[in-house]
Amino acid sequence: MKYRLIALDVDGTLLNDEHELSERTIETIQEVHDQGCHIVLCTGRAPASTLPILQQLGLEGTMITHNGAATVHADERGQTLVNEFAFTLPEIEPMLDYVRREGIHFDVCTSFNMYIERVGEYEKQMYQKFLINPKLVTDVSELGLPIVKFTLFSQHELDRVQKEWEEQKLYGHLQMIRSGDLFIDVMSAKANKGNALKALAATLEIDPSEIMAIGNYYNDLEMMAFAGLGIAVENSPEGVKEAANAVTSSNNDEGVREAILKYCL
Repeated sequence: MKYRLIALDVDGTLLNDEHELSERTIETIQEVHDQGCHIVLCTGRAPASTLPILQQLGLEGTMITHNGAATVHADERGQTLVNEFAFTLPEIEPMLDYVRREGIHFDVCTSFNMYIERVGEYEKQMYQKFLINPKLVTDVSELGLPIVKFTLFSQHELDRVQKEWEEQKLYGHLQMIRSGDLFIDVMSAKANKGNALKALAATLEIDPSEIMAIGNYYNDLEMMAFAGLGIAVENSPEGVKEAANAVTSSNNDEGVREAILKYCL
């Protein structure tokens, strides 16, 4: 087999728009895994909401979570933190002031937990959809914990926020990425799926040419570029498809299964 590791984005790539896995996709992933290929979920999700997907696939292994900010190994003994790119809460205070003033929903994440200051019905539905159970606190600034991701969630405000924060460089030496139409993530400048995948591949002694990566959004570009074969699903924005080596069917048409059958089995 040419590819010894398959890196898979989850939402919009592996899962369909109903956040479901097809039985045929599960069977195909299990087949390529049984032939000795590492399956690595690479996602913006936290470990707690990624693990159910790994378990649905019938697998154990390493998960790249929080868009590369935290790499976690999961097996029958539990979850172990392998690597994280963290920052401190004082570093995001100007952005916290902004979102509180503008009434934009946000959460902050350590490697294993998520914290919020308020939640409405719309946000509750979003968290339920992504299998997330955030902890409600009075003031996240008082947590005093290392943070791996600060996320904004909004239907209408994010284009304006992104433009203003880029103009003001409000995120300082951190990085701001658009991880979906409804999400902006702020993380360490070192944190991305590509860097996390590079570190994991070195540990496993797997060459980039032996890696296939499949994604659907801009936060997948570094991962796709590092891999020997970077594939975009058809539902990706044009810029992501242009950057890919190949394009497979959409997430609603079992694009991951199609790519594995074409290139690995």
